[in-house]
Amino acid sequence: MEALLLLSLAALAGLSLLCRGQRARLQARDADLQQRAEEIRALKETLAAREHEAATSQALWSALVDAAFDPILLLNEELEILHCNQEAQNIVEIERPLGMRIDRALASSELYSLAAVARRERESLVEQLVIGGANYRARIHVATMPGGQSYIGIALQDITELVTLTRARRDLVANISHELRTPITRIRLIIESLFLDADKPKRKASIQSLKEIAMETDALLRLAQELLDLSMIESGQAILRLVRTPLKPAVDDAIQRLQAQTEAKSLTVACHVSPRLEVLSDPDQLKRVLDNLLHNAAKWSPNNGAITITASELDDEITVSVLDSGPGVSDDLLQRIFERFYQADVSHSSDAGTGLGLAICKHIVEAHGGRIWAESNRRGNGGHFLFTLLKADAAAEPAASISRSPAREKAAVAQL
Repeated sequence: MEALLLLSLAALAGLSLLCRGQRARLQARDADLQQRAEEIRALKETLAAREHEAATSQALWSALVDAAFDPILLLNEELEILHCNQEAQNIVEIERPLGMRIDRALASSELYSLAAVARRERESLVEQLVIGGANYRARIHVATMPGGQSYIGIALQDITELVTLTRARRDLVANISHELRTPITRIRLIIESLFLDADKPKRKASIQSLKEIAMETDALLRLAQELLDLSMIESGQAILRLVRTPLKPAVDDAIQRLQAQTEAKSLTVACHVSPRLEVLSDPDQLKRVLDNLLHNAAKWSPNNGAITITASELDDEITVSVLDSGPGVSDDLLQRIFERFYQADVSHSSDAGTGLGLAICKHIVEAHGGRIWAESNRRGNGGHFLFTLLKADAAAEPAASISRSPAREKAAVAQL
C-alpha cells in the first residue's frame, strides 16, 4: 500500500514537472510570438510611413510639374509615358497617353529619336524641334537609379512666338534698309542732276526736281514718324482718351483726305454708315486707323475700282468694314498681314508703303478693346478688312494706355 502511494506521489510529481515544463515552453512561445507581433507591427508602421512619404513625394512632384507653364513628361526605359502634366496633356494627340510610347502620343519621331539618343548615351540634350506646327526647345535629362534602371525627363518650352519675333526682327533690318535706301538713292541722284544742270537756264526742271526731293523727303519723314509712333504704342507711352465719337463724320473726313489718291486712280468710294452710330474712341487714333485702312484699299485697288465702307452694330459693338476691289488677302497671309514691316507682293501696287500701317491699326484697335482682322480672298471679293469698337454707351475707365490687353473688358473708356 505504501509502495502504491509512493508510486502515485512520484507520478504526480513527474506530471507536475511535466506541466511546469510545458507551461514554461508555452510562456516562451508566447513571448516569442509577442515579440514577432511587435516586429510585424513595427514593420507595418515603417511601411505605412514609407508609403505616406512616397505618396507625399508623388503629390508634391505632381503639384510641382502641374504648376509649370511648360509641358513636362516622364518616360521609362521603353520611352513610354509614365506621367505628364496638364500642359503636356494639352499638346498630346491621345486622351490618355500614360503607357504609350512618346512618338505615338505626340506624333513626333524627332522627339522620340532625341529621347532614344539621350537614353543610349546617358546624357542630357537640348534641341529645337517642331511639334504640331509649333516650335519647341526640348530639354531631355536621364536619371539612373541605384539598381541601374533609368528614367527620362522631358521639358518642352514653346518658343513659337520667339521664333516669330526673331523672324520679324530679321525682316525689320532687311526691310528698313531697303525702304531707306530707295528714297535716299533717289534724293542723291536728283541732287547730282541739279549740280549738272546748275549752269543751264532750266528753272522749271529745277522746280520739278525740288518737288521730287520733297516727295522723297516726305516719304522718309513718314517712315520715321511711323516707326516712332509704333515704338510709343508698343511701349505704352501713347495714351488713349476715349470719348463719344460720331462714326460717319470720322469716315467722311477720312474719305475727303483720300481724295487726291482716289482721283488719281478714278476710284469710286461709297460710304454706308448710319449717322446715328457713335463709338467710344480716341478721335485722333480712330482717324489714323481709318486713314491707314482706306489708304491700303486705294493702294491695292485697280484703276476705276471701288471702295465700300459699311458699319453694323451687334450687342455693345460696332463693326466697321472696308472692302476694296483689289487682289485681297490669301489664307496663308491672314495673320502675317498685321506684322510690322510685312508687305505682300508689291508688284500689284505702285505704292510699296512702309509696312507699318496695318501693324499700327492692330495696336490701336486692340487698345480700344476691339478686334481687327482680314477676310480671305478665296471668293474673289477683293480685300476686306474689318474692325470693331465699343458703342458710345458702353462704360468703363477714363483713360487707357495704348499697349493694354485687347480684351474688351479691360479697355479703358471715358464718356464725356
